[in-house]
Amino acid sequence: MALMGVQLVVSLLAATIMQRMAPHCSFARWLLCNGSLLRFKHPSEGELCALAGKQITKPNKKDRRQNGHRENKPLTVPKDIDLRLESTPVNPLDALVLRFFIEYQWLIDFAIYATGIFLFTEGYYSVVDASKEVNIGVIWCVLTVFFCLRSLHTLMSHYFSSDEGGERSVCLAFGFLSLLVAMLVLVVREDYLEFGLEPGFNSLFDNLEVFAKQQGYAWSVPITKLTVKLGLACVCAFVGALLAFPGLRLAQTHLDALQLNADRPFIKILLHISFLSPLLVLVLWVKPIARDFLANAPMGKTTVTLIPSSAFNTVRLWTVVALCVLRLLVVRFHMQAYLNLSQKWVEQMKREAGRIAAIDIQRKVTRIFCYLTVVTLQYLIPILLILFSTLALKSLGDFSWGFVEETPGVTPALVLPTSPPPVSGLEDDEESEDMEEEVQATVARLAEAFHGLCAILTPLFFRGFFAFFTWWVAACQVISSLFGIYFHQYLMHN
Repeated sequence: MALMGVQLVVSLLAATIMQRMAPHCSFARWLLCNGSLLRFKHPSEGELCALAGKQITKPNKKDRRQNGHRENKPLTVPKDIDLRLESTPVNPLDALVLRFFIEYQWLIDFAIYATGIFLFTEGYYSVVDASKEVNIGVIWCVLTVFFCLRSLHTLMSHYFSSDEGGERSVCLAFGFLSLLVAMLVLVVREDYLEFGLEPGFNSLFDNLEVFAKQQGYAWSVPITKLTVKLGLACVCAFVGALLAFPGLRLAQTHLDALQLNADRPFIKILLHISFLSPLLVLVLWVKPIARDFLANAPMGKTTVTLIPSSAFNTVRLWTVVALCVLRLLVVRFHMQAYLNLSQKWVEQMKREAGRIAAIDIQRKVTRIFCYLTVVTLQYLIPILLILFSTLALKSLGDFSWGFVEETPGVTPALVLPTSPPPVSGLEDDEESEDMEEEVQATVARLAEAFHGLCAILTPLFFRGFFAFFTWWVAACQVISSLFGIYFHQYLMHN
């Protein structure tokens, strides 16, 4: 199998360009600093004193000498002052103070380059017969999924390291809830949820059984199936805990974005479709609602085939990709709705009685802006997880973007290729020839191991695994975002 080729050269070139161009040209930095997002500046103490009708008094030098340990009282102003925050576009210099900005920039830029590599490999495979080459685009997609989960884990670790235990309790609650839901989903038959997990696991276990017998190991399939499913349920619980706060944040920004665009009905429709897109992804894998209904749609007393069953997989892939693109297009409305929380908080403060410290007003306004990249990551990462797991599902599952019938490659009996024994040379062979033979033997062993891995992990297994992962990420976001809607609409007002 050819490991070096055009794909690897393009992949190394893309990695080099990403490293060199990041300080100068970054899509992640442009997304926040292109001038379309407006942040609010915190008021100075002089402005607050002017609004409160008082002057700032500074102690003189004599007072400082006499009262060396005199405690300076914080400046306080009435909460009902006529405070109006000044807005300004977010610029690259402002991004330097944002929390997790480096992680945000690297992840989003990596996802952009991964998309470019995937598109190149798709075009390359459509023109050249590269069946003997490793699909580099799939490796970039899987790495993007892994880096997205790592970024979510970093954010969740930040919640666990804080002194307040509210965020920690929310993550643990959603983790246990996700574990319960995952265990229920894994026992649903394929007639209702057509992930393909059972055929994929059967193919995997059959090949592993043959491989274990060839290597002389004992094998117990029933125990292994139960262990794998329990492990998969634990992974689902971990993913559910990671996606708890992104879903809650999505609910809040969605409601604020609707209020911000109340006079723009077309944008409101796009926002509603974007918010409901994870629910649409769930429905695509419910067989009685999606595949069976579209293949036999009732029209009076007859049935009409809207989408043939052979083309349904392709339609499902295109639908998921289109929904992800739609959610990416409305990201600016959600981020602006988050930044407007500063003005919203000020308006709420004006309706309260009493006094507030000026430093508290400044901290609140500044803190909202400093967490802009965190909110952006919480919005984008679930989209990237669904998108790149779908792209990996297409390539590793041997699907097609065209409307053709696919037949997944299945390996009924595992036969590992054997490398030819090295040719023994004369006793007086040179040392360079011995090293060359060792290199050739190492390459042969690596190729043999890769062939064995490809024979064990068949496209049928990848279809089930990535279909389930895509569905599960959408399910976690549906659960957390709907709970967030209920929390912000009802519990916050009670």
